[in-house]
Amino acid sequence: MPRNEKIIAWITLFSLMLIWGSSFILIKKALLYFSAVEVGLLRIVAAWLFLLPWAVRQLKGLKRRQWFYLVLVGMVGSAAPAYLFPKAQTGIDSAMAGILNSLTPLFTLSVGMLIFGTRPAVSKIIGVLIGLAGAVGLMSVSGGKDLAFNFSYAIYILIATLCYAINANIVKHRLGDVNPLRLTALAFFLIGPPALLWLGLDADFSAKLTSLPGAGTGLLYVAILGMIGTGLALMFFNRLIQMTSPVFASSVTYLIPIVAVLWGIIDGEVFRLSYFLWIAMILGGVMLVNKR
Repeated sequence: MPRNEKIIAWITLFSLMLIWGSSFILIKKALLYFSAVEVGLLRIVAAWLFLLPWAVRQLKGLKRRQWFYLVLVGMVGSAAPAYLFPKAQTGIDSAMAGILNSLTPLFTLSVGMLIFGTRPAVSKIIGVLIGLAGAVGLMSVSGGKDLAFNFSYAIYILIATLCYAINANIVKHRLGDVNPLRLTALAFFLIGPPALLWLGLDADFSAKLTSLPGAGTGLLYVAILGMIGTGLALMFFNRLIQMTSPVFASSVTYLIPIVAVLWGIIDGEVFRLSYFLWIAMILGGVMLVNKR
């Protein structure tokens, strides 16, 4: 890769770290006003509206097979995680959610190996096992709850990171020739209208908009989350995948916990020194996965 492209790749990586690292605190604040389902749907609708001007200019020229993969990218890479993360954060702290999100590169490697036929080195497989052990350890000691309680909510994040892993491999191996802006805009063009229809038919959501104190503040949190944390960030992420590799791009998730933990501490969440052991195991596993 030329030097200037490497610089762009690293700038993009750190930009995503700041954007996505701040997403967990925005989800936490939005959940004060709306349910997990509502936060997820609002996030999709906000991203859809943000990307709509680009989408309407990008409708022609795609192959039928590419439309199929765009549906998968929209559903697996955006719609499912948009619900799964808020659902998880109804039971665990935003900082822990950000830390567990760093498992994405491990699942990305596993999906690439099992479905797309990549052949990882032994050190990468060891990295996957170390990272998963660190995640289990972190869930067992965090939040002042037992492992069963934490896992019952953290499982949603594990599923979401698996969705991200599948998405990253699809973008690289099946949609690598599609412009990142076009890819992102059209994926939301497909999932945005159903999300808006769902919200429109939800009587509880309509009642909250008219009677819940602070509902406008909650909408602002989700608007930022959808437009910047989803729409803009996914354009950056898809471009990064195409420039580098799914594993390198998904390695942004081991930088995200730095920002997520800082926001959690600012917001009064408890962060114990014992967490560092398990975090180190997760990050060590991810580093092995990304080792050349």
